[in-house]
Amino acid sequence: MKFRPLHDRVVLRRLTGEEKTAGGIIIPDTAKEKPMEGEIVAVGPGARNEQGQVTALEVKAGDRVLFGKWSGTEVKIDGEELLIMKESDIMGIIEGTVAQKQAA
Repeated sequence: MKFRPLHDRVVLRRLTGEEKTAGGIIIPDTAKEKPMEGEIVAVGPGARNEQGQVTALEVKAGDRVLFGKWSGTEVKIDGEELLIMKESDIMGIIEGTVAQKQAA
């Protein structure tokens, strides 16, 4: 990717939502909500504190995170739909998903 976010901003890719309910009902595209889970693609260097020092971000590329439903700005970079948002818009990191994916 040829995009580097500035300060405390992150670029993330929305993860696709479920196609079916637990009961097996297929959800049409028009009824789906946008997922609030994503994977970090790129992070900025960090925000500056009052002393002018750069404070590193807690998230890193590859982390799976949860964010608010209306958070971020949707952009298209290299033909891919991505979101750009501040680190403060991220609610948390989903732990253990990478290890589960590799084990499967």
